[in-house]
Amino acid sequence: MTIDLDALVENWRRVAREVAPARAAAVVKADAYGLGAAQVVPVLAAAGCRAFFVANLVEALAIRTLVPDDALLAVLNGLHPGGEAFAADAGITPVLNSIAQARRWQAFGRPAMLQVDTGMARHGLGFEEAVVLAGDAEFRGAVPLLAIISHLSCADEPDRAENAVQLARFEAAAALFPGVARCFANSGGVQLGAAWHGDLVRAGLCLYGAEPADGRAEPFHPVVGLQARVLQTRTVPAGTGVGYGQTWHAPRETRLALLSIGYADGFPRSLSDRGAVWAQGATLPIVGRVSMDVTVVDASALPEGALAEGELVEIIGPHRPIEAVAQEAGTIAYEILTQLGARYQRIYR
Repeated sequence: MTIDLDALVENWRRVAREVAPARAAAVVKADAYGLGAAQVVPVLAAAGCRAFFVANLVEALAIRTLVPDDALLAVLNGLHPGGEAFAADAGITPVLNSIAQARRWQAFGRPAMLQVDTGMARHGLGFEEAVVLAGDAEFRGAVPLLAIISHLSCADEPDRAENAVQLARFEAAAALFPGVARCFANSGGVQLGAAWHGDLVRAGLCLYGAEPADGRAEPFHPVVGLQARVLQTRTVPAGTGVGYGQTWHAPRETRLALLSIGYADGFPRSLSDRGAVWAQGATLPIVGRVSMDVTVVDASALPEGALAEGELVEIIGPHRPIEAVAQEAGTIAYEILTQLGARYQRIYR
């Protein structure tokens, strides 16, 4: 597994240019989408990123020493009861998602963000709850609000009417807090336009080289490359069943290659009998079920002896974009990235 940190930084810089004068934050939850927050956070900080978002307090504490003292480190899911003192002591900013969270944080008198639900029915206060906090002088006096925040549900589909509906709801909620910064757009929201950008954009998937929405004229720089080694090749006669359940049978004499990758490595089992890999100029279909440690491909498109034991085939890369792999697996690039396991040799460059 290769991770191109220079490409990742350039993707962040591109977002920063596109959304200016808004600032570009980096979402580094789930161990930087599976690529390693310990490596990703320092290079983004060195490039000038001064706002980082994670999912929970445990993730925030794990990277606290990597985030510059003058940078924001915010917890999107808010804090569980009892976690407030840990966050306050570490200078971590919670995103307050309920009145109960707001009341608990109020006692610490530290900065926070406030999330409003604009139509996703997920995190955040309803509009009437936001009205209550906006009119609560004691809360407003105790908790400096760094931003009003919400999340787009359909930003990956720019033409969806829900994007405009959510924007109107967000603007109405944000208007309750005059002078407070606005943080609305995610990676997909970047291309929706300046109205969605607000003051701070949360760039996530696009940093890691995957496309957050359809219709971009210029793709983001690829960041992740993934290869698997050939364990063995063999030629089987017509009618031979392959793998658990023998869900695939050779239609003719077929040369097979066994690859050292399986669902224990985060390679989806749903790619059984439908995905593919690339090697030496040919696309090789997956045959049979993806198992825990091994995936079998039909290598008949290559000349005899073309794949030898120990050679590498491309799983994700120039010929197998992560979006294509995700589509074949019936999922999204987010899931492919965050499932990549710990057994890969990781090469950062």
